[in-house]
Order: sequence, then structure tokens, then C-alpha cells
Amino acid sequence: MSSGQNCILETQYQFPNQTDFYKGKVRDVYSIEDLLVMVASDRISAFDHVLPRPIPYKGQVLNQIAAHFLNATADIVPNWLLATPDPNVSVGKRCIPFKVEMVVRGYLVGHAWRVYKAGGRKICGVSLPDGMKEGQKFPNPIITPTTKADEGHDEDISREAILAQGIVSEKDYKALETYTLQLFERGTAMAKKQELILVDTKYEFGKLGDDIILIDEIHTPDSSRFFYLEGYEERLKNNEPQKQLSKEFVREWLMDHGFQGLEGQMMPEMPNAFVEMVSERYIELFELITGNKFVKNDSDNIYKRIEKNILDFLGQ
Repeated sequence: MSSGQNCILETQYQFPNQTDFYKGKVRDVYSIEDLLVMVASDRISAFDHVLPRPIPYKGQVLNQIAAHFLNATADIVPNWLLATPDPNVSVGKRCIPFKVEMVVRGYLVGHAWRVYKAGGRKICGVSLPDGMKEGQKFPNPIITPTTKADEGHDEDISREAILAQGIVSEKDYKALETYTLQLFERGTAMAKKQELILVDTKYEFGKLGDDIILIDEIHTPDSSRFFYLEGYEERLKNNEPQKQLSKEFVREWLMDHGFQGLEGQMMPEMPNAFVEMVSERYIELFELITGNKFVKNDSDNIYKRIEKNILDFLGQ
């Protein structure tokens, strides 16, 4: 196992009754009987590539924001989370994931804006109105699903194609759409209380028996984009970029350094100052979005701490 400045780069635990291990872009996922144990590492990804250096405290930030919002939305849809036995760990129910990610957008930014600016007026089969500016609010939030790729890039897909290809049944897909919009509405209201705008996000769902379950993380800076509410209208009126909290600034830094994940491009070196800035931005987002003070969970051996906390939980 290797770590940066008290960082989790990767884990390689062996737990009793462990049946499987999966290393995602950011999480290390252990299957233990009917449980999933997810360790949120400090890896960071952009353009479907994991960057070479971990970001201090990023895993703790993601894990704790996700738990905050999963607990706050459990009345809308049941979710997978059972416990967070460590600041970097979530344990929950193992579900069979749907092969789509439900991306929901309230504002014209990011990928949707890039399509729009290039003249596209449709994204994932959803028509977009003419005459919109970057950062402008849609009349109503739109759902722009992507296929969930085991390898490589997730691809945009339309509702019609999902149903035609039988990726999700019509009954289940209607439920996913309903849950997605309800979760986005709740997330929007919670963000507004903190003087933020939830711009866009994605939700992942699975099935446990006949029940639809919300899985993975929600409303974190890895899966969502937030604008600052203060000054939003003025910046929009003056065609100025919105002040935002998301991973977009990492993508922009990479693009400025000639990297968009395309073939033949070299990943730039990440200087210490940039790594520290990313860490600070993640902590800032945690405090802004949850309204709680972030407590850095330092320990002499972060890997041992995580292992002990997981084993203690499993032994209960």
C-alpha cells in the first residue's frame, strides 16, 4: 500500500468472508457476504482518468457528504447505506446496479454547454431551447442519462434507447425518473439553505429483490456541481463565469495543461500547491454544503485505522 501526505492511494485488505474486491476510480469496494464495504480513497479522477497524485482528505470529504445526503433523503427512496464505521468508510446493502446513471441538470453548463455551444440543441434525446447562455437555468430540470460503462467512458443515451434496448424496464425507468427529480429537488432546497445552487448531479440506483434502492454517493463534488447563490444573477447578466464548487476547476486546470483524456495526451505533473488547493476546495465544499465544521481525521497509520474500524464493525 502506498500513501502520499497521510493519503489513501489504494487499499488491499483481506477481510473474513470476503467474496470479491473491486477497485473503482475513487473507491475500493469489498464484498463481504451480502454487504458492500466501500473505502473512499483520496484518488481523484477527471476525463475518466485517475490523476497520479492523491488529494489529502478528499476521501473523508466525499464519504461524509454522501452519508449526510443519504440520511437526509431516505424518506424519498430507500438507500444502500447501513453505517459509516470510519470517516473514509461506508458499509451497506449489496444491490444489483442498473446499467444507467441518472444525470439531472438544472442549468446549462459543463458537457451540456459544450454540446450547446457547438450548435447542438438536443442532449440524450432532450430538446434544448434556443438563445440560452452558459450557466442559465433550464425552465425545468432535465434528465440526461448515461450508460454505466464497466470499462472506458460512460456514453450519453436517450430514454427511448434505454427502453428500446431493454436496459431498464419501462416501469422501473419511470420510478427512476421520479426518484431522480425528487432527490434533485431535495438537494436543491438543502443547497439553497447553505446559499448554494445545486447545478447538476447524477444518481445511481440498484435493485434489492423487487425494491429500487439508491446506491453509491450523492451530492458530492465528484458527482455534482454547485454554484454560489450570491452574485449568480449578476454574473449571468454580465456574461461572467459563475463562481462554482465542483471538480470542474480540476478539469479546467488539466485542459489548460493540454490534457482532456484524449489518445496521445500526457497527464501533466501536479505541483504541491495545486494538490493543496484541491484539498482546500474539497474541505470548503464540505463545510459549505453540510453547514458542519470539517474535522481532519489524522492518524499515524490511516490504513491500520480503517482496517481496525471495519473489522470492529464486522465483528459486532
